[in-house]
Amino acid sequence: MANERSITRRTALTTAAAGAAALGAADAMAQSGARKTFVLIHGAYHGGWCWKKVTDILERGGHKVYAPSLTGLADRSHLLGKDTSLDIHITDIVNLFKWEDITNACLVPHSYGGWPASGALEQIGDRVSSIVWLDAFMPKDGERALDTMSVSSRKALDEAMARGEATRNPPKANAYSISEKDYDWINSKLTAQPNAIQYQTIKLTGALQKVAKKTYIRAPKYQNTGFDKALAECKADPTWTTYGIENSHHDVMIDQPEWLVEILLKHS
Repeated sequence: MANERSITRRTALTTAAAGAAALGAADAMAQSGARKTFVLIHGAYHGGWCWKKVTDILERGGHKVYAPSLTGLADRSHLLGKDTSLDIHITDIVNLFKWEDITNACLVPHSYGGWPASGALEQIGDRVSSIVWLDAFMPKDGERALDTMSVSSRKALDEAMARGEATRNPPKANAYSISEKDYDWINSKLTAQPNAIQYQTIKLTGALQKVAKKTYIRAPKYQNTGFDKALAECKADPTWTTYGIENSHHDVMIDQPEWLVEILLKHS
């Protein structure tokens, strides 16, 4: 059966040790020449910036890290338009792999990132050796993001569409993170999310399940029935390893970057 791990209050006390272990593992891999490649895909309202803590640790260890911002968000927010679609975000990932000649990579989508990452795997599955789904959607063929949105997110979308707006504004940092010292930084970086992506049907043939090494991480402080369903499915599948982390909110890469790096290095 699937290998499930849970990060509880008791084990949270070992976070510092885990961080040291992650740094040590990164350094050891750099010295041994075991260089790995990671492609980190952000979620709604975010951008490549949200992975900074994780990227810094991995790059210190000599690993290659790509953390792009999807079209219309963060440093690419100037490209946002009414036609910014799920297909464009899928192509963002596919073209990154093609133009950077990325192979044998660990693909790590967070939250909404599970949608374009799932679609991209249909084209670049042979270039991905492992995946770590981080509190992320795992869509099925024929679904729309609209069908899996939370009640609050759907309400915000409906209100924005009623006003004829192409985007909806982000929540505050405390909706995603428990790291209060980072709230000003997070709030300064969050950008509007394009609305059109919610209405496009995704076409999948099962490329995701064909990836050799698969891991799902759930942060239950962030309530989302879609993520709960994905976790349950992965726990029931012996080809997946699952983790739960209770001392983090949704943005695990910000709240517990050292722990996350340890998981990434172990399962990539």
